[in-house]
Amino acid sequence: MKYLIVGLGNIGTDYDNTRHNIGFDVVDYIAKEHDAKFEVDKLASYTTFRFKGKGFHLIKPTTYMNLSGKAVKYWMDKLKIPRENVLIVVDDLALPFGKTRLKGKGSDAGHNGLKNIQQVLGTPAYPRLKCGIGNDYPKGKQIDFVLGQWTKTEQEGIPEMLEKAYQTTIAFASIGITRAMNQFN
Repeated sequence: MKYLIVGLGNIGTDYDNTRHNIGFDVVDYIAKEHDAKFEVDKLASYTTFRFKGKGFHLIKPTTYMNLSGKAVKYWMDKLKIPRENVLIVVDDLALPFGKTRLKGKGSDAGHNGLKNIQQVLGTPAYPRLKCGIGNDYPKGKQIDFVLGQWTKTEQEGIPEMLEKAYQTTIAFASIGITRAMNQFN
């Protein structure tokens, strides 16, 4: 069994340690846990490892957030991984900071990365792991908040969120999405 784990984010140092790049942070954490090193490849940074008989393929699209679907589709086709074995890891304003939620399908909720993936795949029915970044921003400042750096307090809570996202991802591949949702949501 093969799984494609896609961390959404934007490339470039301007976006490092920003809320919008938590997807990149999660797949970086997963790769580090398995001594897997990313290499730049077509449309994404890519790495792979095996764990408990499963093949994990991790990508961080280099297409920027708003064109993430192009990279997702390319790697799904290249690796011949079905949609139900793809997990998109993404930031979510609607979840309190530090919370994670695994879902099998859903709307894009205004998230441009998810919106593009849905357009390219032609369906909203694909697994996603949402990582809560909270919504503590003044009216009209959503973009600044999402693209902003983590606060010192948030930085202290990130390791716990990364570990939970890691455990959820492994469970998604090991015991299936339904049991993983029951265990981690």
